[in-house]
Amino acid sequence: MPQKDFWNDRYSQNDYIYGTAPNEYLKEKLQVVKPGKILFPAEGEGRNTVYAATQGWKVEAFDQAEAGKKKALALARKNHTQISYTIADAEHIKYPDHSFDALALIFVHFPPNLRRKFHQTLSAFLKPGGILILEGFSKLQVEYQKSNPQSGGPQNAEMLYSLEELMKDFENFDFQEAVVKTITLNEGNQHKGQASVVRIFAVKR
Repeated sequence: MPQKDFWNDRYSQNDYIYGTAPNEYLKEKLQVVKPGKILFPAEGEGRNTVYAATQGWKVEAFDQAEAGKKKALALARKNHTQISYTIADAEHIKYPDHSFDALALIFVHFPPNLRRKFHQTLSAFLKPGGILILEGFSKLQVEYQKSNPQSGGPQNAEMLYSLEELMKDFENFDFQEAVVKTITLNEGNQHKGQASVVRIFAVKR
């Protein structure tokens, strides 16, 4: 099944599959950064964009799944805020270079042959001095998936991340935090239980 169809099918459920509360790492980091303009690639059902908008950020998001956009806009209305949401994928999205103050990659996993290219494309949209906030599943997540499939992450192990690869992808950043750690996720039905994640908080040079 093509990725777009997979996600449209998944997001067509009535429930928000990752919940409506923001990702905890994103929430923590947005509290220490002055609000500005922020980009959310592959944003899905909108829990993170809507939270950022309620905190005073000007939000731009994109995803290839129309069903995700529909739910994100509904969540924004419910929270009495506004987001801008485009239907596109990382290969075709276009924004002016240096137009965002922050880039949030929350469980955004690209195929290994495209990962570096897409990460560099997205980082070009960020202003010098702009902030990168990233949380994704690490290579160690394979073991957690075996004992608890609901802990989340791509089924293709090659799409899981190593810290070293990500630091090379974002080589023109100064890393204030770059760690692999075990956490307990409680994000809807699809991110539940112990998981191994990579967390990055970095500033573009």
